[in-house]
Amino acid sequence: MSNTDILFQPFKLKSLELSNRIVMAPMTRSSAPNGIPGAANAEYYRKRAQGGVGLILSEGTVINRPASRNEPDIPLFYGADALAGWKGVIDAVHGAGGKMGPQLWHTGSVKSSQTEWVPDAPVESPSGLVAPNDPRGNTMSDADIADTISAFAQAALDAKNAGFDTFEIHGAHGYLIDQFFWSGTNLRTDRFGGKTIGERSTFAVEVVRAIRAAVGPDFPIIMRISQFKQQDLTVRLANTPDEMTAWLGPLVDAGVDIIHASQRRFWEPEFPELDGQKGLNCAGWAKKLTGAATISVGSVGLSGDILTAFAGEGSRTTGLDELLTRMERNEFDLIAVGRALITDAQWAAKVRDNQTDALLGFDPATLGELV
Repeated sequence: MSNTDILFQPFKLKSLELSNRIVMAPMTRSSAPNGIPGAANAEYYRKRAQGGVGLILSEGTVINRPASRNEPDIPLFYGADALAGWKGVIDAVHGAGGKMGPQLWHTGSVKSSQTEWVPDAPVESPSGLVAPNDPRGNTMSDADIADTISAFAQAALDAKNAGFDTFEIHGAHGYLIDQFFWSGTNLRTDRFGGKTIGERSTFAVEVVRAIRAAVGPDFPIIMRISQFKQQDLTVRLANTPDEMTAWLGPLVDAGVDIIHASQRRFWEPEFPELDGQKGLNCAGWAKKLTGAATISVGSVGLSGDILTAFAGEGSRTTGLDELLTRMERNEFDLIAVGRALITDAQWAAKVRDNQTDALLGFDPATLGELV
């Protein structure tokens, strides 16, 4: 393997100062009984901080809307008990020398693939659809939209007040914000809809503006986006760089500092017809087009992608040379690691200390508990 020093350079943006470029990717664990994170959640994240991760992004934690989550043990990011639980988490992470941000989430009309549980209130989405021509739940009213924007802003402020170092807005994978981006699930004829991706970004832009007003100018905002949706892996919101600029540029103008560009395999080019099979990935193009810092992600150090994990399959370890090459050419700023860190809390430290032979592959059994 090549020299890994590039992964361990410090990173600074506004008030966020990281010791290295490795991010723990947000991964749903559904291990917060009644939505309240406790000692087990704090210890889970503390171990990753102790293991040398530069920035931890929490599992998705939901904003204060009646049907914002689709599983009963997804953590809340509102209410005195949940916020006290999260204060325990960030204190534990800081105690281990780590930095952390919660991922703020609304699942929209997406149903869980893991449980038959449904929220007490009707689910909501831009047009009452979970996928094209697939109705589920209510179309959001103007009041619903305004209340949701406010709930995102309040959650971001609560994260800042609790002592978190940043936070991430979940705008990917077919959940609520992404359902506004996607033409197949946003059929609105008001200002939150439209034929172009730029028009359909209005809801997300207003979320970001409200958050920026709440947290002030120096607290960094991360936003996760994706071309693909869990409802359809072939979907592309932006088929050209111009369309990507129309999608992401207004989000950066509104206050997003870091774009977390999700893809299943980080080495796959976003527009191979323009720059070839070794061309820029999604995070690379997002950085080039907007000037924002970016996080890349997708099967880092593992042989199988996230879909194999959902199928109960493990993954063996693979080399990091391709990652290091892309980092060295400054394609993106940070790299998120997901499943490898579920199985191996010491992953970052092992890479730092050149103990790559000791890295563990992904074991799907570790999805069953917080370890």
